[in-house]
Amino acid sequence: QVQLVESGGGSVQAGGSLTLSCAASKSDFPTERMGWYRQGPGNQRIMVAHVSTAEGVGIVQYENTVRGRCKILRDTAKNVVYLQMNALKVEDTGVYFCKMVVSHPIQDVIYWGPGTQVTVSA
Repeated sequence: QVQLVESGGGSVQAGGSLTLSCAASKSDFPTERMGWYRQGPGNQRIMVAHVSTAEGVGIVQYENTVRGRCKILRDTAKNVVYLQMNALKVEDTGVYFCKMVVSHPIQDVIYWGPGTQVTVSA
């Protein structure tokens, strides 16, 4: 059973920085990609950043509003992904969820962490 544990959330003032961590347990199947999603007002989860973690693949994508301010990193040895956030804005406030997509012979399986709160005050 794959489990994702997030940490690093908290309250900061606008312009500050935070680094989120997501530790994932090992899976019997290879990980296709991991990423971070933000759930703000309206309960809609929006992709903030994700990175392909398959062998020999290092493709990274960012949401337009965070591009240039955020960076997603991965530590394959520890099976941990990080989201470095700088110059935080109030609009960045929300619950951040770690997502992992695992390849499966039948169908890809999606796992979600419980989420960590990020609050940015003006």
